[in-house]
Amino acid sequence: MTSDIAAILAIDGIATGAVYALVAIGTVLIFTVTRVIFIPFGDIAAFTALTLAALDAKRFPGTGALVVVLACLATLIEITSLIRNGDTRLLPRALLFYLALPLAVVGVAWLTMRLDPPLAVRLVLALMLITPIAPLLDRIVFRPIADGTVLLLLTVSVALHFALVGLGLLFFGPEGVRTEPLTSFSTELAGVLISGQTMLIVIAALVFSGLLYLFFDFTLVGKSLRATAVNRTGSRLMGIRPARAGTIAYLLGSLMAGVSGILIAPVNTVFYDSGFLIGLKAFVGAIVGGMTSYPGAAIGAVGVGILESFASFQSSALKDVIVFSLLIPVLIWRSLASLHSEEEIEE
Repeated sequence: MTSDIAAILAIDGIATGAVYALVAIGTVLIFTVTRVIFIPFGDIAAFTALTLAALDAKRFPGTGALVVVLACLATLIEITSLIRNGDTRLLPRALLFYLALPLAVVGVAWLTMRLDPPLAVRLVLALMLITPIAPLLDRIVFRPIADGTVLLLLTVSVALHFALVGLGLLFFGPEGVRTEPLTSFSTELAGVLISGQTMLIVIAALVFSGLLYLFFDFTLVGKSLRATAVNRTGSRLMGIRPARAGTIAYLLGSLMAGVSGILIAPVNTVFYDSGFLIGLKAFVGAIVGGMTSYPGAAIGAVGVGILESFASFQSSALKDVIVFSLLIPVLIWRSLASLHSEEEIEE
């Protein structure tokens, strides 16, 4: 391996790691607020790429039908819950947020597609269609078992992933897609050619990370999310609703998954089941960061991307084995470094 090859692999790894970083930060965000290890995060990223490819081909994506189905299910569950608890005065609000808004998003996307929109508008449409998915899944699947153990939530999350893979095959088909590059710009740095797409991926990861920092530190909603992540019971006593905080966390997570899917679509062929490996490798990065630190998750995810890049050069058949083997020493170190109280062990 020459220095030029090492530089190319490092740049490729940083770009891949930047995508993993967005997914890892979103995974940590959802976990800290709701205690859910959201395995389908990568599936939402893959669905975004498939949605954008369908829009590029001037076809209305299956995401629209998926959102309609999820919206109807979420509305039915919410209405049933409100009637059972005697909170019928909240029915109009439930119909607005769980039915009217998602259907309005699908309707706007369908009408806009008839006008043959440019690339920038198609990107916005893809994000609009994908953003409601995670909050709707939260209402359908996770909120009824919100007080369950982390293991139960993880088991349900894995089952939800397999359900989404089946729905992805139904709504998008088995064909792989790759979208057109977002930019044709390229430059040379120290003799190494860097594509504009690679630069865009890194810049987008940095920008979104910075926006998240500003959101959590300087907005009331962001501070309420942080409070819920630190102490759910204490935040509830202070008037913060954990359910609402969870919805916002899923909304932000879905948006970050959408951006990740848009960034990765031009450089990788994406299938309906490609999201699992994306989410799993980002999860490794989040584990390196301890599942509590956003900077730690981002750094760990970039490290996973660089390791994957160099591992694929040495042995493309074993690159995934090498990446996931990173979990073993990290988990051993985390286990030895953490202090477990008797209460935690009993739980």
